[in-house]
Formats: sequence, structure tokens, C-alpha cells
Amino acid sequence: MREALFIKQNSERWKQYELNKSKEPDHLADSFISITDDLAYAKTFYPNSKTTQYLNGLASGFHQSIYRNKKEKTNRFVTYWKTELPLLFYKHRRQLLYSFGFFIVFCLIGMLSAMYDDTFVRLILGNSYVNMTNDNIAKGDPFGVYKFGSSGVMFAAIAANNIYVELRMFALGILFSVGTIYNLMLNGVMLGSFQYYFFSKGVGLQSVLVIWIHGTLEISALVISGASGLVMGNSLLFPKTYNRLVSLKRGALDGMKIAIGIIPIFLTAAFLEGYVTRHTEMPAIASIAILATSLAFIIWYVILYPALLNRKLNLLQPHIDETSF
Repeated sequence: MREALFIKQNSERWKQYELNKSKEPDHLADSFISITDDLAYAKTFYPNSKTTQYLNGLASGFHQSIYRNKKEKTNRFVTYWKTELPLLFYKHRRQLLYSFGFFIVFCLIGMLSAMYDDTFVRLILGNSYVNMTNDNIAKGDPFGVYKFGSSGVMFAAIAANNIYVELRMFALGILFSVGTIYNLMLNGVMLGSFQYYFFSKGVGLQSVLVIWIHGTLEISALVISGASGLVMGNSLLFPKTYNRLVSLKRGALDGMKIAIGIIPIFLTAAFLEGYVTRHTEMPAIASIAILATSLAFIIWYVILYPALLNRKLNLLQPHIDETSF
């Protein structure tokens, strides 16, 4: 059968499925079987067509609806962080890559700007911070700023600020991703100039061993929050087979799940900054161990584990590939 005829014969039924998803288990099951039959046919005869992509997305939507109405034996929170969030990382891996790419470019811009303009660091970090740090360097304690105040108060203040920055970065994705990219620029330029400043003062390696105790998780989560904003913004820019409103709802939901899911990472980073980073005299091996553990966790949980989980689910559900739409 020609693809055009296949679409003509079934498009009205597909639209009804998309617009009127019943919550009745029997009806959901019947619709799901019908759609997967159509999907199997489309994959056989039109494997690379937009029709196949559309049916794949529709079938996945029904699968998710059935899954949500199914009584779960395991704790919902465990399922969310063990399965749902990693699959979202895999589904939106391109947005994660774009966010990382933007952030690295802006970091390089900040570093080069600080390198060729002596006043740039003061413009970005502020005169008070630079003067205070210069004084601390002269005293032989370049990271003394982390030793001031109560650890608990510092933890609470840093956690609240970082979560605010993260949720703002997500929310500004509604501006067709431009707002999110702008915030990535602000943070990337700041980090680049900040890190160059310490290297220019001869304490660059020491800054890595101290600041990145908490910075590894904090910056990684910042990049992921940028991806959450791009997920929502790109759903407006590139709705694919959905109308723009439906696409926005899907993108906003996925982006919000990612933004909420990484809050524990921000909390852990704030804890490290409040309680651990202040111990600037700790052995280098201890700092390296924390850095390596944090980086290994991010690589595993955001990149490797989602890919393995997706592959496992594809073997169990050969007709449904949630990451292809």
C-alpha cells in the first residue's frame, strides 16, 4: 500500500486517538494494540518516514498512559529517579549536548576577555570580591572567603540561590530558548573569567582542588538545567508532527521533570560548599577523590546509565522507541 493511501485510511482514527485518550484501561489497551499494529506496518514499509515517527510518538503516549494507570509495586520516587529521569536525559540528549556546548563557548569567551582586558574580571565579579580575594592571596589564604560564617547558613543560602537560578533558567526557555541561552552566557562568562583570575594569580591548580569540590556537581547541574530550558523552548521552535500548543505542553512537562529531578544534585553541591570546601587545608588526594567521584556520578547517571536503560527497554519493547520522536 502506498504511504499516502495508508495515511488517508487511518489519519482520522489517529487524530481521534490523539485528542480523545480515554482513561478506561480496556479502551486504552485496545487503542494501544491498534496503534502498535499500525506502527509495526509503518516500520516495515515506510521505516524512515514522518508517518512512522508520528505513530511512534502516539504509541509511546499510550504506553505512558497505561503505565501511569498501572498500580506500581515500587515507590514512585524511586521509580522517578531510577527510570523516568534517566530516560528523559537520553530522550533529550541533544539538548544536553547543546547546553554543554553553549556553556563551554561562553566560558572560553569569559576566559579570553579576562586575559586581554585587565578590567574585565572586576566588571564581572565586582570590585569588592576581587579586592577581598587579592588580600586573601597576599595573606596566603586565597580561598578564605569559604571560611566565613556558619556552615548551615551558608548551605541554606547557597542551595536557595542555586535552585532559584536553575528554575529561572528553565522558565526562561519559554522565550524560544533565548532566555535560557542568555543565562548560560551569564554563568559561563562568569565562570571563565573567575577561573582565569585564579590562574593569573598563580593559584590556578589550588583553585581547582578547592573550588571544584562543590563546583563539579554545581556546574554540571547548571548545564543540565540549561538543557531543561532548551527542551521547553525547542518544543515551541520545532513542534514536529504536533501542533505548537501540544508540543509546548510536552516540552514544558519534560523540562520541568528534569529541572525538579536535579534539585538533589544542587543540594549536595551546596552541602559540599558549606561544609567541605571551607577546609582548604585538606590533602590533595581527598580533594581529587571528591572531584573524581562527583564527575564519575554525573557521567554515569546522565550519559551512560540512560543509554544502557534505553537499550534494555528497547529489547523488551521492540515496537516502541521513545527517543526517536
